[in-house]
Amino acid sequence: MAAGRLVICPTPLGNLGDISLRVLEALGQADTVCAEDTRVTARLLAAHQIRARLERLDEERISSQAQDVVKRVLAGEVIAYCSDAGMPGVSDPGARLVQTAWEQGAKVEVLPGASAGITAYVASGFVCPRYYFGGFFPRKAGERKNVLEALKGLDAVLLFYESPHRLVAALEAIATAMPERIVAVCRELTKLHEEVLRAPVGEALALFSERARQAPLKGEIVLVVDAPSSAEQSASVAGAVQKAKERARGLKEEEGLSHKDKVKLLQAEYGITRNAAYDLILATEEEGH
Repeated sequence: MAAGRLVICPTPLGNLGDISLRVLEALGQADTVCAEDTRVTARLLAAHQIRARLERLDEERISSQAQDVVKRVLAGEVIAYCSDAGMPGVSDPGARLVQTAWEQGAKVEVLPGASAGITAYVASGFVCPRYYFGGFFPRKAGERKNVLEALKGLDAVLLFYESPHRLVAALEAIATAMPERIVAVCRELTKLHEEVLRAPVGEALALFSERARQAPLKGEIVLVVDAPSSAEQSASVAGAVQKAKERARGLKEEEGLSHKDKVKLLQAEYGITRNAAYDLILATEEEGH
């Protein structure tokens, strides 16, 4: 039986020393190393004296060639895949390659290694044990607003990748939606000019706005937003209850809705508990009696 497999090989974020012995062994033993950018991977292989057959497999080529690559794995070929940096499949085209391999029944081996998101999460020092990784922060203002509004009540640290020329706009969006939050801007992780700046979002916005006026910002960035404080959570719950109370008054005049239906509507629309929704419906029905 053919012993082919697809080996997902995480590579350093910047410092070439940040690579595991298992990844080096896999790259050296693979029949083919497919890379998002062969120039980047070639430098890595040369730094560790590894000779390998390299094939370019970037986002455009994965769309059209993933099926062919997986067929080669099923036929017995051992293919290693590398992104430009970090863990393949995390906000990069490698995810589609892994998906295709699973769909076709090919063996997939994922080696552990560097990930910018996890590195930034730890570097931020935020203590909430839950985190939400949102991939690349939306480019358009409306989409940024919608994402942040949807995540504002989530009791978790938020992680986003961002480009330097959109950093100020991203911080402006966060400052508007979550003005009380602490953020960590993690830039050029593991590289010579690594920077982790942790500050209230308003201060971070002022600092990077001034820097951007002086010179274009550079470097790959992970934006980390701390989880809501207990005070922010309490204020959010109080606001939701007040809005639900106003909605309950409006439901009082609607015919055809049972008591149970009204409770479910308040729960779904405002995220309040069943008991809180029940009490609001009951209180509004008793008003005026």
